[in-house]
Amino acid sequence: MATSNDSSTDAAPNAPEIAQRPAHLDAAVSAFGTVGTAMVTPLTEDGAVDLDTAAALATHLVDLGNDMLVVSGTTGESPTTNDVEKQDLLTAVLDAVGDRARIIAGVGTNDTAHTVHLAQDAATAGAHGLLVVTPYYSKPPQAAIRAHMETVASATDLPVMLYDIPGRSGVPIAPETLVALGEHPNILAVKDAKGDLASSMAVMRDSSLAYYSGEDALNLPLLAAGAVGVVSVVGHVLADEWARLVRATEANDLATARAIALDAIDVVDAIMNHMPGAISAKAALELRGVVPNRGVRAPLLPATDEQVAFLRERLTRSGYLK
Repeated sequence: MATSNDSSTDAAPNAPEIAQRPAHLDAAVSAFGTVGTAMVTPLTEDGAVDLDTAAALATHLVDLGNDMLVVSGTTGESPTTNDVEKQDLLTAVLDAVGDRARIIAGVGTNDTAHTVHLAQDAATAGAHGLLVVTPYYSKPPQAAIRAHMETVASATDLPVMLYDIPGRSGVPIAPETLVALGEHPNILAVKDAKGDLASSMAVMRDSSLAYYSGEDALNLPLLAAGAVGVVSVVGHVLADEWARLVRATEANDLATARAIALDAIDVVDAIMNHMPGAISAKAALELRGVVPNRGVRAPLLPATDEQVAFLRERLTRSGYLK
């Protein structure tokens, strides 16, 4: 392709102007970044949290293109790590890359008091923000969800990203609840894994909340609809491509964004649709030589040899393994 010396400043004829991001979205991007991965928690062969590997993995992920890491999210096996392990893991990641990326602590549980405790622990450790999932299993009504989120958000001065994932929590956060929660000064964003684009767009229109795609298969449509970034599982492998995707949508370059999303389909499918993300992401990282093993904690089981072979074939075919 021909280039010119001033190609960085030349705009294509009739190219749309890049709209300036509204101030409330700038605040969220400053707080959280735009390209995030919900980081797995590496384990030793005997099942302990491997802090040295976690630090090395965090460094690898930031080098790959992430400007945000979520520690102790679902993919980080938060239901089966204890509070001390969560604090030690957060500290290790902050020490490794806290000056290069936003480190967000996953603190959500189905117990408000415990979530507040984890939020305060994360603030003490130096986390840059909090990810708070809808209280799961209990299926609280909307008023209770709002009260839970506002209580946690008021427990520290950290910016909060809500995590709306009804497939795991059992109940969605209703649009009117999200709009109301957006009035809290510390609640800036939503990690959206609801799979309801119309609902998400309505909340973007009616509130100051910044949206992040929490479902890799929907990264392009959510970004095109107004999301500012992604919080990904597949980012363990292709955060650099997600960074390109975010930049392309910001530049209104739909053709490039579409091409990136189409090229990623096989990897997204392999990691997201055939086994839980914590299992597949660890297996993919092991295949790429980033972590020494793919161990997970019960009740999860590590990827089988057959599953690993499937991942190897998909990653090789897509160019992510040699």
